[in-house]
Order: sequence, then C-alpha cells, then structure tokens
Amino acid sequence: MDELWDFISSPKNLKVITPDYMGFEVTSKGLPDKMYEGMIITYKVSPILGIKTTWVTEITHVKDKHYFVDEQRFGPYNIWHHQHFLEDTPKGTLMKDIISYKPPFGIMGNVANAFIIKRKLKEIFDYRTKVLNKLFEESPH
Repeated sequence: MDELWDFISSPKNLKVITPDYMGFEVTSKGLPDKMYEGMIITYKVSPILGIKTTWVTEITHVKDKHYFVDEQRFGPYNIWHHQHFLEDTPKGTLMKDIISYKPPFGIMGNVANAFIIKRKLKEIFDYRTKVLNKLFEESPH
C-alpha cells in the first residue's frame, strides 16, 4: 500500500503509466513529489490523431493512502471527474478508478464516445493496470 500510494500520489509518475503513443508530458514546473488538495497540474497530451491538447487538472480531494480525486479545469472534455481508490485486500492492494466524464461537441461527442472515446479510455486504464501490476507485483521470497 505504502509503495503504491507513494508512486501514484506523485504527479511525476503519470507519464510512466500513460501509453507512449499519447505523447503525454507534464508541463507544470516545480511540482512537489506529493500531490495535495488544490494542486493544479498542466499537461500536453495527444489523445486522438496526434493532435496536441492542453489539459489542466486540479487535485480536489486527498485522503492519504485511501483516495484522491482529480478534476479537469481546462481540456478535452466538458466534464472530467476521476476518483482513485486504494484498498488493502488479502491478495494485496486493489486500486479502483471511477471516472465521470462528458465528451465535448454535443451529439457529435456522444457519437465519438460510443465509437472511440470509451474504447480509448478502457485501453489507457488497461495499460495502467498492466504497468502498475508489473511495477508492484510481489517477488517470490
């Protein structure tokens, strides 16, 4: 739990758990090693067709070693609210993400969501799961 929390609560590690093809880059300068409520983080990301987009999020809630929430302040979605939960289980630490979002462009965005966005988000979070499992899997003793 402690190692996973230390990793995911550092904005500097976001790039590690984001697929390379997204061109993800944290553009905020001088970020501390640990997030805190009210922290603003800026990124450049290319979610679709290699088009660079600026994304600004705010960390709105943090409960040490339990959860944190980031919300978009400016970026590709009309609404983005992302909750990250950690829970100790007999098999290890379980990380669960709950994402509430609304795509841009009204009805066109809804169509894009049905055919592209929803699938891309699943792909990104599947990638994150794979990377985190690899980074934090228990080594045999």
